[in-house]
Amino acid sequence: MDTRESSEGDLRAGAPASATAPEASGGAGSVAQEQVWGQGGGQSDAEGSITVENPATGEVIGTVAEIGAQELERMAERGRQAQRPWEALGFEGRGEILRRAQRWVMDNSERIIETIVRETGKTYEDAQFAELLYAANAFGFWAKKAPKYLAEERVSSSQILVKGKKLEISYRPRGLVGVIGPWNYPLTNSFGDCIPALAAGNAVILKPSPFTPFTSLLMAEGMRECGLPEDVLQVATGGAQTGAALIELVDMIMFTGSTRTGRKVAQAAGARLIPCSLELGGKDPIIVLADADVERAANVAAYYSMQNAGQTCISIERAYVEAPVYDEFVRRVAEKIGSLRVGRPEGPGSVEVGAITFPPQLDVIREHVQDAIDKGARVLTGGHERTDSGGRFYEPTVIVDVDHTMKVMREETFGPVLPIMKVRDAEEAIHLANESIYGLGASVFTRDARRGEEIARRIDAGAVDVNDALINYTVLELPMGGHKCSGLGQRHGPAGIRKYCSVQSRVVTARLAPKREPHMFPYKASTSRLLGRLFKLLYGRGRAKAR
Repeated sequence: MDTRESSEGDLRAGAPASATAPEASGGAGSVAQEQVWGQGGGQSDAEGSITVENPATGEVIGTVAEIGAQELERMAERGRQAQRPWEALGFEGRGEILRRAQRWVMDNSERIIETIVRETGKTYEDAQFAELLYAANAFGFWAKKAPKYLAEERVSSSQILVKGKKLEISYRPRGLVGVIGPWNYPLTNSFGDCIPALAAGNAVILKPSPFTPFTSLLMAEGMRECGLPEDVLQVATGGAQTGAALIELVDMIMFTGSTRTGRKVAQAAGARLIPCSLELGGKDPIIVLADADVERAANVAAYYSMQNAGQTCISIERAYVEAPVYDEFVRRVAEKIGSLRVGRPEGPGSVEVGAITFPPQLDVIREHVQDAIDKGARVLTGGHERTDSGGRFYEPTVIVDVDHTMKVMREETFGPVLPIMKVRDAEEAIHLANESIYGLGASVFTRDARRGEEIARRIDAGAVDVNDALINYTVLELPMGGHKCSGLGQRHGPAGIRKYCSVQSRVVTARLAPKREPHMFPYKASTSRLLGRLFKLLYGRGRAKAR
């Protein structure tokens, strides 16, 4: 997400005394400027601690330590020492701990939800549906799928030189994995990336956003209660410098954040020649064709553009609607979004749209809306910020008469704003949907499912849903990754855990193999001619057949 910034710091998961918060859990955004490695973090004091605020109230809810490079080095050393015994447990031993963690999540669901709500300002339902349930599913999924996805593979080959030899591929954990997470989903997109890394046998240092560190600390506490060995998972709280230092110490980095910061992460990883996986910005389009079920399309657009106050990398951020159903779609969406309640979350069912977690994000939202108005767009509902209860909020907003000269149609807004543009036909919609530096997700609505699938294939995005949106993210069997400036690598599916592994290919020669192969020294003219005729027989015939 182009305006999402991740952040870094240092706090050992097994050292709860380094973090203080009322009633054990909570945390939230603070007023800090973006820094080189991401959203600088909560406000740091002279003693090297970070003050964390509730963005829905402005109240301070706790502090965490901002630990420096030397302690981070000690964390990395402890993590490497703990990794080998963790790997030696095997899939069954690691899976049992993950399954205990799954039960722990459900047993502590209200505590987890409360922590997420307090430090992000999101609604109870956003924390429940998009975070808690994701984690509960992910623990069981990776415990079950890791042995399958990382099983040794036998390979067959047409290469004549390896006939009679055993060919295998195996996956080994990389060792120490660093995860730098964002503030918008401190459980799903921050701690959630640790689960497959742990399932693969790695030790992990998680660097959560300093705006939302308490969810990660709580999950680390839960993992210890479930029997995770000490130092296999450590949480490093802090700001920009900690994230940069973390990349210098690990064997692989997983980063979720802005495209701008993602480039810096990739450069730092490249300098060390370590792999990185990046989930970055998005500007996801919805295409509504003339034959669509307009009521369903309107409900999906309203929900997935406003859910989590629009602070989701795969939120619907722009809509292209064919002219015959444009007016009806706009009317229905404006009515639905205009009726949403926005404000301080106070338990289940209290509001639909919560706070803006990251302070500078409010500036981006204001700028995009005002830029659209200045260029001729009309705001049908919303369009103003609110400071209810001392918190940061922005009204759910629908904008029409928009075009691609406006920032709201080109840049990631990352807020509760939906611009809707009228198009002549599907071809124009496809063209405009692809006219973006981003390619994370998209959706197409039509009663003709086959046509919808055909259009989906033409959209340059990592995931496209037909007559739905974002639901693909909940399907952990499906890979999730971006095209273009939306990232590198994938979450979920086999690739979502194999990226945390080194791949080894093996050729095993049988004990009864000849002492010397025909192609080995010394060279003989007769042998070379014989091999040449054999190669023509094997491969020349294939070429002729191909013609």
